[in-house]
Amino acid sequence: MRQSIAFVYTLRDVPADAEVVSHRLLARAGYIQKLAAGVYSYTPSMARVLQKVSNIVREEMNRQGAQECVMPIIQPKEIWEESGRWERYQKGGQLFTLVDHKGSEMCLVPTAEEAFTTMVKRAVTSYRQLPLNLYQLHTKFRDEIRPRFGLMRGREFIMKDAYSFDIDDEGMRAAYAKMRIAYQRIFERCGLKYTIVQADAGAIGGSATEEFMVNADTGEDTILVSEDGSYAANVEKAESLIPAGEAGGEAKPMHLEHTPGDKSVDQLSKRFNLAPSRMIKTILFRAVFAESEETVAVLMRGDLDVNEVKVANAVGAIAVDLADDARVRAATGAEPGFAGPVDMKAGVKVLADISCKPMTNFLCGANKSDYHLLDVNFGRDLPVPDYKELRRARAGDMCIDAKRGKLIETRGIEVGHIFQLGTKYSSAMGARFADEEGKERPFVMGCYGIGVSRVAAAAVEQNHDKDGIVWPAPIAPWQVHVVCVNSGDLLMKQAGDQCESALEGAGIEVLYDDRANVSPGVKFKDSDLIGLPIRVVAGRDVKDGIVEVRTRRTGEAAKVKIADVVAEVRKRLE
Repeated sequence: MRQSIAFVYTLRDVPADAEVVSHRLLARAGYIQKLAAGVYSYTPSMARVLQKVSNIVREEMNRQGAQECVMPIIQPKEIWEESGRWERYQKGGQLFTLVDHKGSEMCLVPTAEEAFTTMVKRAVTSYRQLPLNLYQLHTKFRDEIRPRFGLMRGREFIMKDAYSFDIDDEGMRAAYAKMRIAYQRIFERCGLKYTIVQADAGAIGGSATEEFMVNADTGEDTILVSEDGSYAANVEKAESLIPAGEAGGEAKPMHLEHTPGDKSVDQLSKRFNLAPSRMIKTILFRAVFAESEETVAVLMRGDLDVNEVKVANAVGAIAVDLADDARVRAATGAEPGFAGPVDMKAGVKVLADISCKPMTNFLCGANKSDYHLLDVNFGRDLPVPDYKELRRARAGDMCIDAKRGKLIETRGIEVGHIFQLGTKYSSAMGARFADEEGKERPFVMGCYGIGVSRVAAAAVEQNHDKDGIVWPAPIAPWQVHVVCVNSGDLLMKQAGDQCESALEGAGIEVLYDDRANVSPGVKFKDSDLIGLPIRVVAGRDVKDGIVEVRTRRTGEAAKVKIADVVAEVRKRLE
């Protein structure tokens, strides 16, 4: 492809809304254009990258026996009501919905469990037709409240989603294992360094679930990894041993303390010379359910933090968020900062983290502005609460298996997620088959997603330098950038043309910068920014039949005869 006619361009300035490296570089190098908030056009260069990622995905899915389909991106409300997810996704605020001219409600699909389950239940009636693994590569939609980070958190994105259908749990686990292998091969072939982490199932549901995280300092996901590397989990899912706290001793009489203006753990610790582990924070949440909202009070030891995902899972809510001041006043009768579990108003569901269970003589809010209660004890001063694992694990905690050492915090970008769904969707949607004895049973399912467009962005987050992108060779839009230093010089132009012809004749993909009236400095800067794996420069040495071959990642360069360019490039690509 000759750059003089190709739709290849670069920008000098960084887009004002670009917060992460991949957004900045993909926009500046002309791979993406913002059309609306969270909606991007892919230029021909980016289309080539996405095609390469997609081909790798297809090859590895097919290798494991999966079959490709193409499903509608507009889906009827009825199948989402069957699964029980219409209200959940609407309440979550991320479902694009529309109404057709007949008044029928539809949605732009964020994920396709319902459509695939419907297709299989209409066609598969016997165990003899199983197992099945069906997948698609298609556009998905999510009405992100705050789209950001370019392709990392957009409202329209390309995704591979696959769904396995088996006769029992053993078959599902076998399908899951195959997909786990496929994902490892996909990300390795894409040239990405990744970590497999335990994860929360979220709105998809199911039992066992793992995320594939591309290791990147700029990743928006926090990962906790054990010192020995044998345990890794998303912070939403991670567990750790409870750090030791200060003992409270034998029960003392509860008493009210005037604490004007003191709301924080630090303020109260100084006032009473009391360790934070002797305090209980009462955090109020608004819990959103399909048909209602509730106020939930979570009790947490003063030196620990609440994990909102674990709270939502504990109460079965679609989502939870911190209660606003009005909800706090309604639940406690006090200003925010003085909430406590003693005499909490009726209608407020109270949960306590298990770290609170052994606590005695603790300090907590009094549900009275400017007051706290000291020497409070469960079972005497308030009912014993419902204890749950609600704590946010953090770096420095001991792994849940102490032999694995402490947890270390790192960052990652989620590019893949696999789930063991079980019968969640098949049971709800009446998707059944006849087993060997003729009895009807629900399909046992798995679900497997890869963010194709996110893989491309994650590759840039992991592979760049101060000058631009450094594409991994398997997904680079072209493998070689041939640069003619001066297209007006006959010898240089002939050498550039010769290199282009020889490389393309050998099956190597070439972007050829043959632009006239563009300075060498601009050409080299553009080449670094675009980030192809190998650069071949036709410059002053062409008079001696020599060109320069340079590896983008290492900067390693060598002068070679034009006749040896193909062999040198192949060696470097390998």
